Amino acid sequence: MNDGVKDLVGSVDPADAFRLRVRSMLVEELPEDWAGVGRLDHDEARDFAERWRGVLAERGLLATSWPIEYGGAGLTELEQVVMAEEFAKVGVPTGTMNDLFSITMIGNTILHWGTEEQKQHFLPRILSGEDVWCQGYSEPGAGSDLAALSTRAVLDGDEWVINGQKIWTSGGHLANWIFVLVRTNPDAPKHGGISMLLVPMDQEGVDVRPIRNMGGETDFNEVYFTDARCPKKNVLGEVDNGWRVAMTLLGFERGESAATLPIMFRAELERLFDLARENGAVDEPAMRDKLADAYIGNEVMRFLGNDSLARYLAGNPPGPDAAINKLYWSEYHQDVTELALDVLDRESLVAEGRRPTNTIMFQTDDVGAPSTSASWIITFAISRSGTIYAGTSEIQKSIIGEKLLGLPK
Repeated sequence: MNDGVKDLVGSVDPADAFRLRVRSMLVEELPEDWAGVGRLDHDEARDFAERWRGVLAERGLLATSWPIEYGGAGLTELEQVVMAEEFAKVGVPTGTMNDLFSITMIGNTILHWGTEEQKQHFLPRILSGEDVWCQGYSEPGAGSDLAALSTRAVLDGDEWVINGQKIWTSGGHLANWIFVLVRTNPDAPKHGGISMLLVPMDQEGVDVRPIRNMGGETDFNEVYFTDARCPKKNVLGEVDNGWRVAMTLLGFERGESAATLPIMFRAELERLFDLARENGAVDEPAMRDKLADAYIGNEVMRFLGNDSLARYLAGNPPGPDAAINKLYWSEYHQDVTELALDVLDRESLVAEGRRPTNTIMFQTDDVGAPSTSASWIITFAISRSGTIYAGTSEIQKSIIGEKLLGLPK
């Protein structure tokens, strides 16, 4: 058992038993020569992720924290952590890239805030893959100030009529549903008068326009709403109380990965150490100091993750403290990937070899990825956005100051 979790939970017996079951399942389902999804090329990795999602769905392991009556695995918090750890160690995902939005973010938020009718309708459709979700939060005129949104919804009989624009909508071109923060009461205080709507995208009035990023991919989109509609009952939480719903969702986005991130970042750091040994960079004293600093930084991240896990295992959902983890890992990763380019030296000038498969977010190249210049250069480029998406570093510092330290606004 992972020593960090063992220290946190005290008793190891239930976790050890479940860990053996997970390992047995991985042996049954993965090829004998499996070395992590990072060993696969771009197309193979995406095909594997789709097939793997089917395996998890068949075994009832897609939404581990959801109650069994909604199609989840009904696992305890500790079992969820154990499974996430074992998956991360062998380099297999817990779902497809979109499941971050569909399961982790909106699925968990529907479980927390949704009506029974919403749970019964949406959750099984998420697990079956019938509904694929994206996030309608950011707006071009709001910047990091999420509450400054201007997209509006007006009630017209039994439907909400939506007008406005969202931007940086990851995977919006692949989704058929979008959860949208809208202003439903323009006369209310800034953080009031906001509601979260569950909106079908396959309708006249929703226009998705892809944006090409610096890596050459088109995972981001602009989404325009022109008299788009959704049923009145598709408000998640209460009307005009969407800010609380939005903060719950962001807590899931920023905090649920506390178990797996330290493992992924450690695997990446070990790959960087191997590269430094291979090309002799490790023999340079200045470079050794930087690599040692990276190791220390990674250890700090592991302790922060353990702290979050302790609260999670005690039954506390992710809250404002998730801002500490988000702030730390995003800035750590920018430093480490910049160091990787230093280690590469002249090879960092040209991107060659296998490219990362995850170009939307979540930090590292896949476990098992070779140290190609393309892998490090593109991961470096993506890491620049890590201090922007899911809330900028400035926003995280504000949350820490106001919500955790009690400082004045």
